[in-house]
Amino acid sequence: MNKKRVLIIYTGGTIGMMHEHRKKSLVPVDLRLLMKEIPELKAINCAIRYVSLSRPIDSSNVQPDFWIKLSVLIESNYSKYDGFVILHGTDTMAYTASALSFMLENLSKPVILTGSQLPLRAIRTDAKRNLITSVQLAAGRQVIPEVCIYFSNQLFRGNRAEKYTSSKFDAFESYNYPLLAEAGVHIRYNNDFILVKPNGKLKVHRKLDTNIALIKLYPGIHPAAMESVIRTKGLRAVIIETFGSGNAPTGDKFLDTLRDAVSRGISIFNVSQCSGGAVEQGKYETSIKLKEMGVVSGGDITTESAISKLMFLYGQGHSDKEVRKLFGKNLRGELTE
Repeated sequence: MNKKRVLIIYTGGTIGMMHEHRKKSLVPVDLRLLMKEIPELKAINCAIRYVSLSRPIDSSNVQPDFWIKLSVLIESNYSKYDGFVILHGTDTMAYTASALSFMLENLSKPVILTGSQLPLRAIRTDAKRNLITSVQLAAGRQVIPEVCIYFSNQLFRGNRAEKYTSSKFDAFESYNYPLLAEAGVHIRYNNDFILVKPNGKLKVHRKLDTNIALIKLYPGIHPAAMESVIRTKGLRAVIIETFGSGNAPTGDKFLDTLRDAVSRGISIFNVSQCSGGAVEQGKYETSIKLKEMGVVSGGDITTESAISKLMFLYGQGHSDKEVRKLFGKNLRGELTE
């Protein structure tokens, strides 16, 4: 009766894929077959239950309504379980982890996303180790009250992580924030960097506004290409992925395109293309003009977190002015103020 209770949620991804000989490709399998492949889970001192989405998907097909389904599923089971493990494809795992971190306000239980680079039945698969340790973390004495990603012996804050390679087992990195835990012979927790357990009741936010766009800068980017994005009907905000510490071209056509967007009420947010470091508008001459026209610095936030944060903020009905202010605020440990 004193065992921790963990709910494993299977959404799809490589971890649950098997080869379909007719199609000669990987396809998702039934969750019950998946669990039979890992008898070691029975040795963990916790009660495990499983639930699968009615239609498992490749994570490349993830959309915001998928995040809403996940958050509602966690909400409906929140009182029954002590922790949650979400099996998810790696391609968009950082987006889902970031989105859930904002949508699950006052989260006081671990929600851990994991997956694998190789299918469960593949030789040298990383699937078993990732899943077994994720369950141990979700059921551990050390409560981690946040959305995390566990991969290849490392536990990351979900909204600080990003997938940086498609070919190595250690597929994720968190360049601007330390690991929350590391699993070797023992699991070592980095307690100073784990969020404090909140006092309030879980509040699940179910509305997201997708009227935002992302523009990655590159040498020679055409103002007309930018303008075609910025003039998208209903667009409320644009994230520009800039060079280095937030730098951008200083040409008149480029800056005029941004000024026109700002004049029409579109908010512009500055996020660095670099995985490590932060945007520092005004540090170099090439970012002073952005700061002067009201472009908002994203600090050391990841692109994945910036996108989901804006969807969340606009989804809550905040005005443009409020969103610009809240974007620079640390809401769920996603950035350094």
